[in-house]
Amino acid sequence: MDPDPQPSVSPAEGVTHTERYLAKLCRRSFLLLWSYPGVFRDQGRMDGKGDGKEVCDLLVVFDNHIIIFSDKDCQFQDYANVRVAWARWFKKAVLASAKQVWGAERWIRDFPSRLFLDRKCTVPFPINLPKPDEAIFHRIVVAHDASRACKNLLGGSGSLMLNNTLVGEAHLSEMPFMIGRLDENRGYVHVFDDTTLDIVMSTLDTVSDFTAYLVKKEKFLTGDMLVNAAGEEHLLATYLGKLNEDGVHDFVIDEGFTAVSLGEGIWENFVNSPERKAQIAHDEISYSWDTLIEKFAHHLMTGTQYFGSGHPIQEQEIAFRFMAREPRTRRRMLAISLHEVLDKSQTAKFFSSRVMQSEDERFPYYVFLFMHRKPDLTDDEYRNMRMHLLSDYCEVAKLVHPAAKDIIGIASEAGLPQRRSEDFIYLDARHWTDEDQNRAKEKQDSLGILKEVSRQAAREYEYPVDHEGKPRREG
Repeated sequence: MDPDPQPSVSPAEGVTHTERYLAKLCRRSFLLLWSYPGVFRDQGRMDGKGDGKEVCDLLVVFDNHIIIFSDKDCQFQDYANVRVAWARWFKKAVLASAKQVWGAERWIRDFPSRLFLDRKCTVPFPINLPKPDEAIFHRIVVAHDASRACKNLLGGSGSLMLNNTLVGEAHLSEMPFMIGRLDENRGYVHVFDDTTLDIVMSTLDTVSDFTAYLVKKEKFLTGDMLVNAAGEEHLLATYLGKLNEDGVHDFVIDEGFTAVSLGEGIWENFVNSPERKAQIAHDEISYSWDTLIEKFAHHLMTGTQYFGSGHPIQEQEIAFRFMAREPRTRRRMLAISLHEVLDKSQTAKFFSSRVMQSEDERFPYYVFLFMHRKPDLTDDEYRNMRMHLLSDYCEVAKLVHPAAKDIIGIASEAGLPQRRSEDFIYLDARHWTDEDQNRAKEKQDSLGILKEVSRQAAREYEYPVDHEGKPRREG
């Protein structure tokens, strides 16, 4: 039992079926600790009475990124003239949602401490928001039903077309089923429909991958380049098919071009390519990393952590954020390594361990530890012994790897037990002292850990096939 249990935090699930579906998608991509449907503000409550007002349908807060979702399910009137039907639907489903998103952004900037998870405004928003001048806002409207009408009338996937020359009221008079910039004087708003919501969120299903795309897309569509795309999915495929000079995905257009048109077929070519199929197959193991984060987050939010620190969720969330910050390809690499250590632990006498280095300061070093449970030990004795060993390993890891600034330790039972538990520890090694150094050296000598370190290097490819369609992995 946790000696200092945290207050239980239970995010809502959404009211309508579309809101519940959005919450499910966001929970899968952004995970439990950072994704909150149905956030409220206490505006309108008097003397603690009455209900608060809904800020947005779903709010995601991670690092400096704040993602605001507004979900509208408005019927597209097939019986009306298509231009009239489009104008009516656009006003209700898109413009009304955009106003909610802009209003939510304004409230969050002005009153970041007045957000709540319940309508009575008794459960404060559990995550610290970034400072207003450091926050990166992403505004997303999820507009339903036009995709169905678009597919019936124009064919194709039904995704709304994109044209960044359209601005504001021009949407009402120009070609139906086309989205541009809703307001040049306010922040850019992404509009996802029934088709592209699934595509984008299932393809970019980590918060790092998702926000990286939004940032690059916003820059691309608000720049000088004239962009016309047959649908969001074709824009996404173009982004995923190119790397910029820094080696990250981007919209890379040859110099000299002032306009670009992305027609049908780009997305289909991408999803049917051997590279994408290999990526999906190799990514399967990476979702065990997501499951591990969710288990830690569940115990944190329900107050059922075995080793309770007594620290509030806001403080502990910072440590778990390291694991959730990992993009999909790195999660694959980490999960592969974690499973390798687990496999070796089946034949190890006492325990099996590994230190995962990082050459990128954005990501921590990891210590993986799988320790056998002796039959004569109680649960408390075993868990305490394992946690102490994990803590010692993290300190010695800093001794062996002086460049490490953040170290995450993860421990579990060795082999394949009938029931499994996990421990988590975070070592902030940014203020390492001589006393810390000496203590770590004593532990290394007395325990004999990480004295003879064998180094292995491996590279995990995002698309694990070569130009001939053959599998590749360096190791």
